Amino acid sequence: MGDDLGDEWWKHEGSSDAEEEEERGTEQETQPAEITKKKPEKRKRETEKTVKAKKEKTNEQRESVTPQGKETEGEQSAQPKKRRKKKKKTITDVLAISEPKPGCPADLQDLVLRYFSDKRSVIELEELKLQSSSFLSSNDLTHSLSSYLKQVCPKWAKIQKQHTEKSSVVVLIVCSSALRTIELIKQLTSFKGEAKAVKLFAKHIKIEEQAKLLQKGVTHIGVGTPGRISALIEKEALNLPALRYLVLDWNWRDQKLRRLVDIPEIKLDFMKLLDSGILAACREDKVKIGLF
Repeated sequence: MGDDLGDEWWKHEGSSDAEEEEERGTEQETQPAEITKKKPEKRKRETEKTVKAKKEKTNEQRESVTPQGKETEGEQSAQPKKRRKKKKKTITDVLAISEPKPGCPADLQDLVLRYFSDKRSVIELEELKLQSSSFLSSNDLTHSLSSYLKQVCPKWAKIQKQHTEKSSVVVLIVCSSALRTIELIKQLTSFKGEAKAVKLFAKHIKIEEQAKLLQKGVTHIGVGTPGRISALIEKEALNLPALRYLVLDWNWRDQKLRRLVDIPEIKLDFMKLLDSGILAACREDKVKIGLF
C-alpha cells in the first residue's frame, strides 16, 4: 500500500470540509457587501442618465419650437394682409372739401323725385314736377335775407296792405332750427316794414300758443321749422290759401356743414310740408318757391 498510514486521514477529510464551509461563509458575507456597495453607484448613474435625457428632450423641444415659429412668421408674411375698411365719408367731410355752390330749382326737383320715387307711381311722379315759372330767382350767395326778399317781392308794400286774413301768412320762410329762425327774423327788419312776423318752431313754445297767436291778429310773415309748420297745418291753425311765397333757407349750413335737406329728420318733415298742399299750389301757380 502506497498510502502513508502515518497520517491521520480522517483529520484531513474533516479539515477540508470545514475549510470549504468557512470559505463559503466568507464568500456569502463578502457578496452582500459588494452588492450594497455597487447599488448607490448604479443609482448615481441612473440619475445622471435621466438628467441627460431630460436635457436632451428640452433641447429637442426648443429646436422643434423655433423652426415652427419661423415657419409661422413666414406663413404670416406670405399671407396677404387684410385691407383696412375705408371709413365712409360723411356729409361734413364731403362739404368741407367742396366749395359751396348756390342752390337752384333743379336741386329741389331732383330731391323731391328721389324721395318719392318708391312711394308714388310713374304718373304721380310726373305730377310732382314743377315748371320753371313756379320758382323765384335763387340766391347767388351775395344777398342777405332782406335784400333777397326785396328782389323777389318788389311789390311787398302793396301785398302787405292787401293781406287781412287771420291764421295765415303771405311769406313762409322754412329753416332748420329755432336758433336759425331767430336769426332770420332779425335779418327781416329792413324788409318787413310794418308787417308782422311770427316764430313757428317747437322749442319752448307750445303749438296751442302759436295757434292762438295766429288767430289773434293778422300775420304777414312766418319763419320756422318744417316740423312745427306741418303740425300747424294739420291742426288747421295755419291756412295756406293766402300763401304766395315759400322761401327755403337752402344754402345755409350748420356747424357740421349740413344744409336744411342734409339733416335726415328735418328732411322728412320738409317733404311732409311740401306734400301738405304746397306742391299742388305751386303747380296751380298760386305759390312760388325761392331758394335763399
